[in-house]
Amino acid sequence: MKDVNQLIDHFGLHVTEINSVPESYSSTVYELTLESDERVFLKIPYSKVKLQREYEVLRLLQDQIPLPSLLNHWEGDGENVGALLLSAVQGVPCTNTITEELAHDIGVCHGRLHNVPISLFDGSEAIERYEPSTFRAFIKGKFNDFCPYAKELLNPSVFKKSVAYFEEAFDTLPSPDGPCFIHMDFRPGNILTQDQKVTGIIDFESARIGSTENDFTKVNRDLWMKDPKTKEAYIKGYETIRPMMDLTKILPFYRFYDAFCSVGWGGARGSKNHQRFIEENKEILMEYVNVKMQ
Repeated sequence: MKDVNQLIDHFGLHVTEINSVPESYSSTVYELTLESDERVFLKIPYSKVKLQREYEVLRLLQDQIPLPSLLNHWEGDGENVGALLLSAVQGVPCTNTITEELAHDIGVCHGRLHNVPISLFDGSEAIERYEPSTFRAFIKGKFNDFCPYAKELLNPSVFKKSVAYFEEAFDTLPSPDGPCFIHMDFRPGNILTQDQKVTGIIDFESARIGSTENDFTKVNRDLWMKDPKTKEAYIKGYETIRPMMDLTKILPFYRFYDAFCSVGWGGARGSKNHQRFIEENKEILMEYVNVKMQ
């Protein structure tokens, strides 16, 4: 039942317009306009695990952070993953110029996300839980999982030097914090804003409980490195909620880690369909390989 029209019928919706949502890398998302002029979103996650993970986050955290409302869901069957029907949130993804005022509010919102009581997920089988003592094993395991795919797409020398960089830098990281609730894909495209305020956070299909250290990676890549003034404002906002960890070694390592795993992810999902994404991350990876070649 992955056909959008079949899902519309399943949920009993009366739809006047269907639009595919761009930049949804893993799942398939449609914006639907109903006969009442109400807008809703239909999300078909990549897997049942991702469906259940996002379903539980939306169900449990409505009063904790700004989220879409879960209007309905279908758990799928033996052949279909299932789907989520979500309310529209006022605002748009903050992919344009971000002011210091907005960066401050993003920091506040991210701090609130990391401060969510993890006891809310007691009994949850969908939300993976990593203590500080096990979080780094999870990170290393993900790196190793993507190695075969990255190896097929990278120059042998680049691959070898990437693995060497990982092993060297990994051992120098400070102790992880946590456990905390983490988004794992906290980037401008998943942050909805209006009038210099965050109105919603979306896409929790990779969320889990672990260390916050990896959750600043895409904010650093897509926000702080493009406009350094936003970093100070963001951290000030974040620290109104909770202390910020020391990012000195964390940010460079996870910038590399994200780029390497993204190349591997693109290979795992099909390199022909993700060529641009793979090339963008290869460019980041070369920054680290060139350092090792000096």
